[in-house]
Amino acid sequence: MAAPSASCLVGPVPFKDIATAVDDDHSSPPEEYGDVVSDLPSTTALGMVLRQYRGSWVMQERVTGFISLQRRFTPRPGDVLLASPAKCGTTWLKALAFATMVRGAYPPADPQHPLLRMNPHECVPFMDELFTAGQGAGLEALPSPRLMNTHMHHALLPASVTDNPDCKIVFICRDPKDMLVSLWHFLRGVRPCTFADLFDSACEGKTPNGPIWDHLLGYWSASKTSPDNILFLRYEEMLVDPVDHVRKLARFIGQPFSQGDEVAGIPADIVKLYSFDKLKGLAANKAGSYDGKVFNFSHESFFRKGVAGDWVNHMTPEMAQRFDTIIEDRLGGSGLTFK
Repeated sequence: MAAPSASCLVGPVPFKDIATAVDDDHSSPPEEYGDVVSDLPSTTALGMVLRQYRGSWVMQERVTGFISLQRRFTPRPGDVLLASPAKCGTTWLKALAFATMVRGAYPPADPQHPLLRMNPHECVPFMDELFTAGQGAGLEALPSPRLMNTHMHHALLPASVTDNPDCKIVFICRDPKDMLVSLWHFLRGVRPCTFADLFDSACEGKTPNGPIWDHLLGYWSASKTSPDNILFLRYEEMLVDPVDHVRKLARFIGQPFSQGDEVAGIPADIVKLYSFDKLKGLAANKAGSYDGKVFNFSHESFFRKGVAGDWVNHMTPEMAQRFDTIIEDRLGGSGLTFK
């Protein structure tokens, strides 16, 4: 089946709907970068082989995808890229951003809303994984404006994105201790490990897309240099006032809510209808799985507690102090803190 013409549609549209209409060429991951990968420093952590690529520890299976993305991805005016370390509110941000950007075609109360029938990750493509699988061309089938996400460090993004005033980047982070706890619960479903093992690896900076402090600093510094192009969000602050953050997001991407939208309560409806708890309870997120190209994750695994401060149930005071000290030392002088 031929792909629908992007010119006939206005984005964002659910990636899953477009992907099923695109001929599946079963293309394999790019192999021409194999020599580059084999020459990179390596380590083993949590049963995974990591390669150090431009200062970041990357799962070996993803390095070729990162290189391919850097060399082959072509941005378009209006592109919106959601960036984050893993387990920092990515799924919720995808839902809120998607619902905000498609509100003209799908009002939040629409019973046919895509978020009611599919997982947020099926609506917003994870471009790292597509390029890892050699399927980056699938992004070309999406109509503009495109909404995508990545876990790549800012330093690993193509200059065509980071230096492009027509592309917007929205970065979300959370307290690194909570991120670590959430990551452990997420990973142990596909890669059994103890929390102590993950904790020690994180303290050494050797986790997928680590070190976490470099991940944070890259986007933090870029947001200070280019505030019109990078919006830096904190998960904990979004929990306190999600409606205001949805407004901020809409303004940042150039689609602010009109006075009529406000009177109609659209921002509040988006937050209410696509809150973490509402999404967690949907049938689409209780069944099925997401193909992560390297691992498969159940839809249910993307929704655990969604709260702040759960780290106290997993870390001893000594562990928390050790991790806080490392993070504070690495972020020292940047103005970015988590207390």
